[in-house]
Amino acid sequence: MSQMKPKSIAVFNSNDIYPISADSTLPFEQHRDIFYLSGADQEETILVIFPEANTTKHREVLFVRETNEHIAIWEGEKLTKEKATEVSGIETIYWLSDFDKIFFDLMTEAETIYLNTNEHYRQAVETQTREARFIEKVKSGFPAHQVARSNPILQKIRGVKEPEEIELMQTACNITEKGFRRLLGFVKPGVWEYEIEAELLHEFIRNRSKGFAYSPIIASGANANVLHYLENNKQCKDGDLLLMDVAAEYANYSSDLTRTIPVNGTFTKRQKDVYNAVLRVKNEATKMLVPGTIWADYHKECGKIMTSELLGLGLLDKADVQNENAEWPAYKKYFMHGTSHHIGLNTHDYGELKTPMKANMVFTVEPGIYIPDEQMGVRLEDDVVIQEQGEPFNLMANIPIEADEIEQLMNSAN
Repeated sequence: MSQMKPKSIAVFNSNDIYPISADSTLPFEQHRDIFYLSGADQEETILVIFPEANTTKHREVLFVRETNEHIAIWEGEKLTKEKATEVSGIETIYWLSDFDKIFFDLMTEAETIYLNTNEHYRQAVETQTREARFIEKVKSGFPAHQVARSNPILQKIRGVKEPEEIELMQTACNITEKGFRRLLGFVKPGVWEYEIEAELLHEFIRNRSKGFAYSPIIASGANANVLHYLENNKQCKDGDLLLMDVAAEYANYSSDLTRTIPVNGTFTKRQKDVYNAVLRVKNEATKMLVPGTIWADYHKECGKIMTSELLGLGLLDKADVQNENAEWPAYKKYFMHGTSHHIGLNTHDYGELKTPMKANMVFTVEPGIYIPDEQMGVRLEDDVVIQEQGEPFNLMANIPIEADEIEQLMNSAN
């Protein structure tokens, strides 16, 4: 509210329930913006914020779908007006059927409307969302109003986490730890990638997670060189490495973990050399995540550290580096993705990227080295909270990562 223009109103819509075909739908996932602002985790919900509304009770309004006995029997309990206030802290609750009439009345008082577009740098939206339909309706129905964007405000406030948010993310990370430790006693030559996925899902759900925070990547051997490998249908072979980018959600908050382990419980010398090179890059990169760091500059520095490690592994030589293309440096042949992204309500979360980093932003740190010619890829990833002073706090500090500890845990379990 404090960052909105004078005489402005902002509207936030829930997500649709997306159809598959026939009468099948995908499980409902709430739009993270309305959830962040109101706590309302139900379909067909609209939040209206109008700081200068003439009527005080209309400065914060939540519209929810009217429930009844029939809906309760078939779909379960929905928010009553009283429950909606309890969940959101918003006193004024209306049924959704009243929205058009009340919204029209409020728009006669407003000069500007904030519309909520998806401006995440990785967005690739092809489906028309409920939010997009609402934007079309507003532009045609209220052509004389000025339009503003909610997203820049959301990027700013959602990027810096509240203590309660960090606590929920810590819980998600703790559930992820349980899943990973379970695997260390399960993985051995001959197991299938999907069996590993099943073990994780079992552990996550029994700890009150809804499941994976994102589509799990369980990539053995050469599969690790496919960055978004999702098939998870190959058998794990003796001598292979197993890259797992897998993590639990909790209360709609994400964790994001990657670990790479030897299928047979013991790294070869070459595997361990590559592994430790990635770990050193990760440790050095983590130290740079402090207030004031610029995201783009940070990635350039990570590239320099990685270049040094690749030279040490014999994957690059000095000529490769001297003759490199500045737009695609030599190290990108073996490490082609970024090192860090915001994480929170989304795995790739909102948060400012062109301004200096701030305390209580939460980032992943995830360098990797991918060597198709050697049938292996190694990536390691933790989630860290930027501190006012000193190195960031690692939410995954208790999850094993040192090569020797991985080997010890895998072999003591067998």
